[in-house]
Amino acid sequence: MTSTATAIDTGTSEELVVEGLYKRYGDHTAVDDVSLTLAPGASLGIVGESGSGKTTTVRMLVGLERPDGGSVRIGGRDRSAPARGRAERLARAREIQMVFQDPYLSLDPRVTVGRCVEEVLRLHFAMDATARQARVAELLDQVGLGEREAAALPGRLSGGQRQRVAIARALAAEPRVLVLDEAVAALDVSIQAQVLELLGTIRREVGIGFLFVTHDLAVVRHITDEVMVLRAGRVVEKGPTAELLDAPAHPYTRLLLDSVPRRGWDPTLAAAGRRSLD
Repeated sequence: MTSTATAIDTGTSEELVVEGLYKRYGDHTAVDDVSLTLAPGASLGIVGESGSGKTTTVRMLVGLERPDGGSVRIGGRDRSAPARGRAERLARAREIQMVFQDPYLSLDPRVTVGRCVEEVLRLHFAMDATARQARVAELLDQVGLGEREAAALPGRLSGGQRQRVAIARALAAEPRVLVLDEAVAALDVSIQAQVLELLGTIRREVGIGFLFVTHDLAVVRHITDEVMVLRAGRVVEKGPTAELLDAPAHPYTRLLLDSVPRRGWDPTLAAAGRRSLD
């Protein structure tokens, strides 16, 4: 894949390192001592029930929330302290991009898809109009969209197409890390499979690190190398995805697995697991 903008450096010096992340809202501790490392091109799943601290954790990584403790670094650069000036804010925005569950809420309904992606290029790169248009076409092609979709407003696209636009827009900044917060949860199963395959291809070709936040363990198994399980804001288990899902060590992880309907599924196992934890 060619690119008009600067190519991504996939050296290990650019890994994301999070240490002792902590966030409190009033009397409630949302995130408590969360640490992780994500190398370029790696994929980490963050799983847990609603209220486990998944989304709060990644919002702090992106910069949408400020941590009360701990540190977030990429390539040794500290992202925990407030940014000093517009240049630093833009640099941080480029490093980590986020794709949300509902792309329609993050896309301006009055702006065409092409202009939406082009605005990211205008913000982050010194490119003339011709170069920007060529790069927009390249990015949309990378996610399986063409000229027709580029000229359309978001409301004229399907949910799967809008999620592809959101991914293209995030890739336009050439981030080191792409955070996907329940990014396929609202899609039909067939479209979900297409987007997951697309994400796998992008990760192999571009070398971006993925943080995949989801409650869907089947998605985690398909898209991630490692998985981290959160409960009440704390990490209860972490390890290679296949090993952890096939032989979970913590009872909470076993509860999550026992709660997934499947052939021969016994819901009493999940109920019993819940009672033992409570």
